[in-house]
Amino acid sequence: MGCLAGLGWFILLVAVVNIEAQNKPPIKINSKCLGNLLRVDLSRLGGSFLEVSAVINNSSIILTPSLSSQCGFTIKKYHLGNAVIYASVQNCFAQNVDDNAFTTKLGLRLQSDNVVEDEFYLVEETCYYSSWASREIICKPNYMEVSVKKAAPNDYNLPAYPDLDPRKAAEQPMDTGFKITTVVFFTPEERVMQVDEAQRNGYGISSTLTRLVLRSPNPSRETYTKDVAGVPMTVLSTSIIFEKTKLTTQLYAVAACPQAQGGVFITETSIRWFLPRRIDPLIYSKHFRLLEVNMGVDGRKLEATELSARNYSLTLDDLYVIVEIPIGAAGCQIKSHDQDGQYFTSYMNELMLELLWTEDDTNEDTRYKVFLPVETPMQLQPPQVIDATVPKEMMFKVLIGPVGFDVMLKNISSPSEVLSLADSIARGFKVFDNMSPNGCSKVYTVEVPFTDRVVGQRHAPFTATAYLRAKLEDIAPPSAAPPSVSGSCDDKNFYVLVKYGTKGFNFQIIMGKQMLTGSLAQQYGFMGNDTHFSLIVPFSAADATVEAVELSSIKSRLDVTLRYPKTNKTIQDFSLACNFVTKLIECFPNGTITAIAITLESVPSLNPRRLTLRNPACGPTYSNDQYAYFVFTANSCGTTRKFLPNMMLYENEISITDELELKKLSQSKEPEFELKVFCYYDINTNRAMGFNTRPRRSEPYADDARGEMQVEMRVALDDSYSVFQRVEDDPITKYLQQPLYFEVELMGSYNPKVSLELAHCWATLEEDKMSLPRWDLIVNGCANSRDPHPVIFHSVLSKGRVNYPSNFKRFEVPMFAFAEDKDNLNRQVFVHCEVVICDVRNPVDAACNVQCLDQDNTMKGQKRAISDDPGFKHVTSGPIIIMSS
Repeated sequence: MGCLAGLGWFILLVAVVNIEAQNKPPIKINSKCLGNLLRVDLSRLGGSFLEVSAVINNSSIILTPSLSSQCGFTIKKYHLGNAVIYASVQNCFAQNVDDNAFTTKLGLRLQSDNVVEDEFYLVEETCYYSSWASREIICKPNYMEVSVKKAAPNDYNLPAYPDLDPRKAAEQPMDTGFKITTVVFFTPEERVMQVDEAQRNGYGISSTLTRLVLRSPNPSRETYTKDVAGVPMTVLSTSIIFEKTKLTTQLYAVAACPQAQGGVFITETSIRWFLPRRIDPLIYSKHFRLLEVNMGVDGRKLEATELSARNYSLTLDDLYVIVEIPIGAAGCQIKSHDQDGQYFTSYMNELMLELLWTEDDTNEDTRYKVFLPVETPMQLQPPQVIDATVPKEMMFKVLIGPVGFDVMLKNISSPSEVLSLADSIARGFKVFDNMSPNGCSKVYTVEVPFTDRVVGQRHAPFTATAYLRAKLEDIAPPSAAPPSVSGSCDDKNFYVLVKYGTKGFNFQIIMGKQMLTGSLAQQYGFMGNDTHFSLIVPFSAADATVEAVELSSIKSRLDVTLRYPKTNKTIQDFSLACNFVTKLIECFPNGTITAIAITLESVPSLNPRRLTLRNPACGPTYSNDQYAYFVFTANSCGTTRKFLPNMMLYENEISITDELELKKLSQSKEPEFELKVFCYYDINTNRAMGFNTRPRRSEPYADDARGEMQVEMRVALDDSYSVFQRVEDDPITKYLQQPLYFEVELMGSYNPKVSLELAHCWATLEEDKMSLPRWDLIVNGCANSRDPHPVIFHSVLSKGRVNYPSNFKRFEVPMFAFAEDKDNLNRQVFVHCEVVICDVRNPVDAACNVQCLDQDNTMKGQKRAISDDPGFKHVTSGPIIIMSS
């Protein structure tokens, strides 16, 4: 760049490094309610370490990564000195008022090496949210949350097609007396946990006045992966059991979230995200209607005008909701990288989609909100240097950029001296930065007066060259402390601690076989400050290596390497190997057997998808590059049985049976893979069980509830009720004057305190109980007094097959008289009864507390319309042929 001013020249060298804490201004806090989420933005943190805690009842509870996932919090700290906290309005610590107002209190503690005392801030926000859908699902990178409306007594209706929607088939209206006791996970095999065990395993479970809330770490052992229209999704499927005295009901809670980078395609110019339009694990009806589709960034929904202004695209086709955004568009963040002295950038964005749909069969709506952090691969982006000198202003002006917000100007060099930023400003230089139009980056402006001594005086064209550096030297002084890594294990995770060492080191971290990127670090629960950072890596992560498999444990190893990026010289190799207790084989009482075959380090070319049981047709139920999961029964897939003293042994093995795969493994000289699967089942065994007794505090009673009962009516040959007409003998033939003996039984009942009562019985000429004419036999539990030959009731005694007489009713019809057709008395008759089940100790219903009057009483039985009361059960016997002679 040149200028023909006859004043002077200078050479400017600008060094840019990662931002460090300077004179830190006060922290800035902004909170905002975003529907069913609360967002808290923090800025000006500098290099301080941020500790977030929930405040409840004047006590602070630190939000660790595991507790955050369990309770509905997501905490992210950016390189810009900013942080953002998301909290579900139904988080564990929110004060809930009528499922409408939710108050969350957070404590923010800042720790810095440069400050003696920690800074503490209290944030309190109340979010009002009443537009609840029947089901609301939130997908965050660290957790999945599903909130389901509980059925209430005044709005409960059985679905028209209960077999289409298992979510409603077993639900009952519930009041505050119901408590959560059990969680059944479908993985897809059933796995049952008591609620306290589920909470110990990291699940958040709560029941409010009108809703059930279930939250799961993402992923967890009880989730499974399902391919939905080509997009891998993590599925959490559960049934929550509620219990009350003598009553049990359940509520289905299901969530499905796209996996990290699932459905995302990145080019040099754009990011495209495909979300399935129909998410099968969440939709049971054949037809559903998509009511709303909204797109957002950082949790905030964007209107159509703003989408257009940012050049964002939101479209729908038959299979997908499609989002497309240009790389570098407004709303993104730039992350800076240095490789071999060159400046690279990657773009980060947290996209959001919110769908609202309703299912036609149930008329229930679902609000589905999914967050997807996206980071592009690094791209070379050399900053531009622009000469903007105006000679009449008597100063040189140069523009340098764009660069990310995570870099800052460190010093200005000339041929004669090197000036720090503070020294340059004191000398009269002007240095300031401006945000670029898209808000993702900034541009530095440096102004140097012509009169400064760094400007060489000569009457000739001048050249001003500026160099921008965005790197830290690979080699520090000999006395400097290099970065280091250490770690430990618990029963589920590796814990890795990386110390930066002396400032000035620039190093890379290799986790397993891949570079530790920003998105991968967030996945592993990145937490850090100016001196160190920590990661939590599950032992089953793809970056861990399985060394050995034993009966009840896995030996897994995590390799971490620190190295200089410029020379690829290794700073430190670190390996951490631990034994993790886990069940590779599970034997269930019903004969179901599950087994997991895991890829071992010694067999690197093994493809778990090719593994089978003894029967090659029995492949894995689910498999990926790391493991294969098998589900089979003890009498299938070539399983053998062996009798042992007092037990049976079932055996199978998992191995490669495909000849091509075996040939490939043999050529690689790797050991043969075989996993023995065996289950022992006791044949004869005695188990001791201790228990205590105490006097019953009150007599149990049957509470009002709905349920299915099976009632059967049969015709006996005589009044001994010992021999009955067989079903295959239909139709039954009787003469007009010959009595008929009927018995009605409540089937499958073993409770003497439950009684079967006959409410109404009548006869018709057709099988349809609604047909006419009809003849009333029993009215309101009593013999029809208007019948010249009234029904005779017979007592039932506990004898023979009758264990509980209250479960039976017997009556005799002396003879039929049909007044409509006296000339033709040969008729086919059907007998119908309405029955009701009663509590003999608490007969509150009128049908359960009947007192019949004498025959000569003036009160006569009246004909009654057939009941549609759901408490009654209809039963029919016939046809019976009545012969006149």
